Amino acid sequence: MNDNMENTLRQKAKELLEKGDVKVVIGYGWNKKKSHTAPVFITKPEDVEKLVFNPLCVNNLSLYLTKKFPDIKALGKPAIVAKGCDIKTIAVLISESQIKREDIVIIGMTCNGVVYRQELWKGELKPEIMPTKCHNCDVRNPHIADIIVGEKVNFTPPAEPTGMVFDKIKELDKKSGAERWNFWLEHFSRCIKCYACRQICPLCYCERCIAEKNMPQWIETSSHPRGNLAWNLKRAMDLSGRCTFCGECERVCPVNIPLNLVNQKLALVVKDAFGHKAGYDEKVHPPMIVFNMEDTEDFIK
Repeated sequence: MNDNMENTLRQKAKELLEKGDVKVVIGYGWNKKKSHTAPVFITKPEDVEKLVFNPLCVNNLSLYLTKKFPDIKALGKPAIVAKGCDIKTIAVLISESQIKREDIVIIGMTCNGVVYRQELWKGELKPEIMPTKCHNCDVRNPHIADIIVGEKVNFTPPAEPTGMVFDKIKELDKKSGAERWNFWLEHFSRCIKCYACRQICPLCYCERCIAEKNMPQWIETSSHPRGNLAWNLKRAMDLSGRCTFCGECERVCPVNIPLNLVNQKLALVVKDAFGHKAGYDEKVHPPMIVFNMEDTEDFIK
């Protein structure tokens, strides 16, 4: 934990609130036992001491910029404490006209990585407790920000994606179509339709989800294997070319469905087909939501 970094963060947040540049600072704070961090919403300059930043700050706070949280939106212009990986999601939200760039202040935090799950933290950030996204991160130094807090991080990501998620993707790619089908049927059969993956995802912002429509009903609402498959595949397709690999969906899944596998497999497909990686430029639209006469079609089988 970097006390200087936290002090700078608090100072910048206090200045923004005192000057009236923002009405709320969305950031991280301790729970009562100081064993986990949780989102905090600071509206008073005197409360900035609640802000913290450390490897336990796993949440993608861009979720709270979406229309899922009208009460937070009603507070006024926000500043958001964001890691580089979270900023990628903010960039997608801007590109999809969910928020306007001028309506938010991004406090970008340099980052050496976070823990995969907060309960793994024993006081030291080790590679074995970091998620795959951190081992491949090329935005440890924020690429879009109004304010940058922290010293520059010297880290060169591997040329090719590596780590547990991508190693498993390579393993699955070697299997037959039938084997891959059975693999996903087995995992999706555990789905209990709690929709935690949808609720935690900043890019699942539809005011009414297709899973809740019954006239016509496209997806069975019960935890039936047929409906489970339809729901998970539909959501994966919705995120293709948009997912920024924050990993929140898999982190909150109560039955441990490996959602990062399907999302990152589709991300690799989109990259190969269109040369697109989500979240690096707020002015670039994800390829699956736009049409261009010059689009290649050689990916159609």
